[in-house]
Amino acid sequence: MTLSSRRATAALVFLGVSTFSFVTIEVLPIGLLTVMAGDLDRSRSQIGLLVTGYAVVVVLASIPLAQLTHRLPRRVVLGGTLAVLTVATALSAAAPTYEVLFAGRLVIAISQALFWSIAPPIATSLFPPEHRGRVVARLAIGTALAPILGIPFGTWLGEQTGWRVPFVVMAVLGATAFTGIVTLLPRTEVQDSPSRRGSAPDLRGYVVLLVASAIGVTGFLTFNTYVTPFLLDITGFSSAALGPMLLASGVGGFAGTLIVGRLLDRFPWASVVVPFGLITVGLFGLFGLGEVKVATIVLVALIGLSFSGLAVAVQSRTLQIAPGSTDIASAGASSAFNVGIAAGAFVGGALIDHTTVRSVALAGGLLTAIAALVMLSEPLLARRPALLEECDHDRQVCEEVA
Repeated sequence: MTLSSRRATAALVFLGVSTFSFVTIEVLPIGLLTVMAGDLDRSRSQIGLLVTGYAVVVVLASIPLAQLTHRLPRRVVLGGTLAVLTVATALSAAAPTYEVLFAGRLVIAISQALFWSIAPPIATSLFPPEHRGRVVARLAIGTALAPILGIPFGTWLGEQTGWRVPFVVMAVLGATAFTGIVTLLPRTEVQDSPSRRGSAPDLRGYVVLLVASAIGVTGFLTFNTYVTPFLLDITGFSSAALGPMLLASGVGGFAGTLIVGRLLDRFPWASVVVPFGLITVGLFGLFGLGEVKVATIVLVALIGLSFSGLAVAVQSRTLQIAPGSTDIASAGASSAFNVGIAAGAFVGGALIDHTTVRSVALAGGLLTAIAALVMLSEPLLARRPALLEECDHDRQVCEEVA
């Protein structure tokens, strides 16, 4: 069944609402850390586990769930993930104890693990294949808006009314997304749709992309997890200035999503490499100029812009070079990102325990530089097998390769 352009666009909007909901719900406990700790009579580190445990589940469950549901109708699977999101978020809001809340969060994480595997291929299936990159970028607008609107508003609302109210609001938003998706997506689907496989399958290129993503995200999160103490201790901002600073990073991220969306379809590989390079420049710049407030503002915004662009570019590139099912390839990319999230928090924490917080910018920059070098090697790794295959048929080509 082919959707009209208006209906496809509306479905994409509800998919964007879904990405906004998942990202906001995942990170919301960090903004409500002190409020939740006091109400549940738990330490701040125990509340932090609500986010860490969430990320671990996403890493472990993404690929198995994608394989398990690979042959099921996409509308049913996507609707099911949003239904689980809604119910588990409502359960979290009503949780009488920390243990029930933790269990509810893990259930949401399971639904998110599957959601990020299937949402991008579903979104791109609604539009012509030549617009794949642009569609992925539009889908990511919801992700980019979460740190600008969802998390700040949820934090403010929780401080005014208690932490449970923001979770109720997110449950309602999840129900809205569920209703829109099951209403707008077609009941039947083309099983051999181009969106279900990569347009230019490349196993080696895909592996390189995953490795670079895991390393690069680790570098970014090594710094970003501890951006607040960096801004306070190194740059010398007051606590009142933190909100505007983090907003600048979020606005930069939103801009990065819009900018990269115009480039993905024409420059898919460069759209991954360039953000790695810009993040590296930004982190090294913060290490050297972190005490200069104007420079810090510019560099933090640059890093936010580049990372959001990177996230979109990696997803688009994944759908392009997926060696098999795009669902399973997307699950692999999601796992790589969440490995980087967990590893970055660990590396940054180890650094600030033994050195100054300034070191997280240097270490993060070194890691993203390595990620950029890994991506720069992709054309060589991807091209050589093809040349060697041609070598079997043409001795002159073989000599040139040698």
